[in-house]
Amino acid sequence: MTWAIEERSYSRRRACGLIGLDPKTCRYASRRSDDVEIRERLKTLAGQRRRFGYRRLHILLRREGIALNHKKLFRIYREERLTVRRRGGRKRALGTRAPMNLPQGPNQRWSLDFVADQLVDGRRFHVLVVVDDFTRECLAQHAATITVFPRQGSWSLGRCGGSEAKS
Repeated sequence: MTWAIEERSYSRRRACGLIGLDPKTCRYASRRSDDVEIRERLKTLAGQRRRFGYRRLHILLRREGIALNHKKLFRIYREERLTVRRRGGRKRALGTRAPMNLPQGPNQRWSLDFVADQLVDGRRFHVLVVVDDFTRECLAQHAATITVFPRQGSWSLGRCGGSEAKS
């Protein structure tokens, strides 16, 4: 529109008509203040209190004596692209892990595992299995049944028997 007014010497009304814009919209001048001090204070508070949203920041600004409508505060909050920072995720191991050494002979490394199953009558049982990683031999098994007491909501282990460690 500026090009049409300056280069072609069209009137403002005719230039607005060419692009389909109402002349009042073109003449409009905002009377809104910049709120620079409010913006700066809001940024500093949001930087200090990362987990505070605009509502809690509004309370802090009111305590400091800055009277502000919550709708105007939300508009400024969005214009400054302030958001509640998310909490960090799960901490992961840094660096590379050293690979686990392979056993070179029997009885250098054992592995433990729990195996669970259910009997025909519905009782569940668990078996603790100890295996030698080099020979892949089962060194020990310990079985236990789980009894669930429905009224108390607890459970107990009962020994079923099982083979003992080989020598």
